[in-house]
Amino acid sequence: MNDRPLQPSRRVALGAVAGLTAAFALGAPARAAAGTAYVMGYFTESPNGDGADYGLHLAVSTDSLQWTPLNQNKPVVTPSGGTGGLRDPFVLRRQDGTFVVLATDLKGTDWSLQSQYVHVWDSADLRSFSGYRRLKLHDMATHSWAPEAYWDAGRGQYGIIYSAVDSSGHNVIMVNHTSDFVTASAAQVFFDPGYDVIDGDLAVGVGGVNYLYFKKDQKLVGARSTSLDPGSFTVFSTPVAHGGTEAPILVRSQALGIWTLWGDTYTPNGVFYAWQSADLASGTWTAVDQRLYTQPLNSKHASIQPITTTEYDNLLAKWGAPAWNRLKSYNYPARYVRHSNYVGRIDEYPFDPYTDSQWTLVPGLADTAGVSFRSVNHPTRYLRHSNYQMALDVDDGTTAFAQDATFHRTAGLADTSWSSFRSHNNPSRYLRHANYVLRIDPISTATDKADATFSVGS
Repeated sequence: MNDRPLQPSRRVALGAVAGLTAAFALGAPARAAAGTAYVMGYFTESPNGDGADYGLHLAVSTDSLQWTPLNQNKPVVTPSGGTGGLRDPFVLRRQDGTFVVLATDLKGTDWSLQSQYVHVWDSADLRSFSGYRRLKLHDMATHSWAPEAYWDAGRGQYGIIYSAVDSSGHNVIMVNHTSDFVTASAAQVFFDPGYDVIDGDLAVGVGGVNYLYFKKDQKLVGARSTSLDPGSFTVFSTPVAHGGTEAPILVRSQALGIWTLWGDTYTPNGVFYAWQSADLASGTWTAVDQRLYTQPLNSKHASIQPITTTEYDNLLAKWGAPAWNRLKSYNYPARYVRHSNYVGRIDEYPFDPYTDSQWTLVPGLADTAGVSFRSVNHPTRYLRHSNYQMALDVDDGTTAFAQDATFHRTAGLADTSWSSFRSHNNPSRYLRHANYVLRIDPISTATDKADATFSVGS
């Protein structure tokens, strides 16, 4: 996919099967330690549009790296005004502890659409949403892309930053100030380095410094200032990117104090990459191994907000974790188990139909202590081995099929925090990939073990 013109960025478990015991709930969301949970707001797109939904989606995490989408990865609220859709949602905790959600007023990909408004909702707890409105930010013949908000203690007001084309003829980052997200002050230029910039993301008051990350060309770049005054930020960081990258998110680990910088890519479209740093002031970042993080399925242009353990539990109780799973390859962590033309394989995310990679893990057809992989989009079919190769076949009710389609989960052969799956009726063989195709084989070498190790998530 070629680089696109600057546009509003496209940010970026298994629910226990009824009747199963907690021990069988492979990939169930981890319990959050006190005060160390996170919520992500996003919308969804997939390469051919199968997964596009321009409403507000939510996911939760206990470490800000591994994410569990809520409400079966369906929206929890959708705009009723404007274009009837959103991009680039941003979740902010207000000073009173409640939340406000802002989003670009755009359904789809019409980058020429002009809008002086952004969507706004109020929420006490992200389990219900009220007060929907559109907030006008300016009178210019341009857009209002990727709104974000922050508390400006010096002003005693919130700032709202967003991207718009002003009289300079290129995208700059604008700011308005507000006390209630109902009315706002006149727009000002917040940051204009003299070239196109979009997708501003702020970390406020870090060691007395404020950090602004943004997209320049296809890269994420940082600026900083000791104040929040418009025009006070100067560029300082080393750019990071993985293909065409946009929609930065700065997140500080509540447990470790390490900063993560997320970026959403559009080459390929729909993949988040992450970098980490122990010190924002350094302006340098180290890429995070993809084994360590998993974004919500089809997520785009996200925001991340710390939440409490109670809020984490309440969100899961309200919206529920997915009833389906995805399996990530250990040694090819960009690839997920899927079926294609009824052949089991691992392919690089994203792809359509994305539902080819979704599985319902059910009690083993031949042994309920084991597990069978039922396809979500072909629910009469299961992954089974035939001549040691894995295929997606219709359950014919025979004992032979049940045994071929049953596996026993073990600690991961390459990493015990992951999982491996031993064949029920060929117990010396494990599910593994070879040349990206799934089969069952005896496992002996380190490469074999890596090929036979997967994470079970959503």
